[in-house]
Amino acid sequence: MRTVLITGASSGIGEACAEVLASESKYRLLLCARRLERLEELKTKIQSAYPTCDLFCFQLDVRENNEIEKTWRNLPTAWRNIDILINNAGLSQGLEPIQNGNIGDWDRMIDTNIKGLLYVTKHTIPLMEQSEAPHIINLGSIAGKDVYPNGNVYCATKHAVDALTKAMRIDLLEKGIKVTSIDPGMVETEFSEVRFKGDKERAKNVYRGLTPLSGKDIAEIIAFVLSRPAHVNINDLLVMPTAQANGTVVVRDSSNI
Repeated sequence: MRTVLITGASSGIGEACAEVLASESKYRLLLCARRLERLEELKTKIQSAYPTCDLFCFQLDVRENNEIEKTWRNLPTAWRNIDILINNAGLSQGLEPIQNGNIGDWDRMIDTNIKGLLYVTKHTIPLMEQSEAPHIINLGSIAGKDVYPNGNVYCATKHAVDALTKAMRIDLLEKGIKVTSIDPGMVETEFSEVRFKGDKERAKNVYRGLTPLSGKDIAEIIAFVLSRPAHVNINDLLVMPTAQANGTVVVRDSSNI
């Protein structure tokens, strides 16, 4: 039974990962997010569907290094050996040209997408030393491969995730820790609602006229990556909706717009 730590597990891809991995009956789930009430709802849902699933939830803001350090130090003994880390917590804020950008939005993206990933990874690696099959999966993005108009700082943070994943792969090679980047294109989750600060209509328009990826699509891909034999590591996986070619080129059905 492998223990999986998932950050940002209260919604979207993180939530879908928890549900998909729970269904496979070979993972113990260590779930964290800022919204504890959402985690508790997810825990109830999973344990109702999969009564034998071993699951532990706790509240965490990945931007707070001291909080992470304290939380990791006080994890129950039964949860101190971690096999898999899924660095899923991340967000985008705003969609303005660089000269009009909101510095608070920039700070939140940098603190969550880059520093949060680093903090969690640093404190988790020592807990992976007893694992026979350690694996770190970082959630990147097409925005880490391409840049697009008004994406500036968000794209920069995901380019940083891309670079950090490559660097981790080198640094952790001798420890036998697999490192993978999963880089989705358009996935319909709360992502756009968060980016547009609760504007549901604007968020809905992002996906209008096409079929985007779902959180479950990405979770099933992550499950596949984790299922590979010990000698196989998938370094980098870019996945797009059929209607999307890159960060800016999509085909929409005009009758649905």
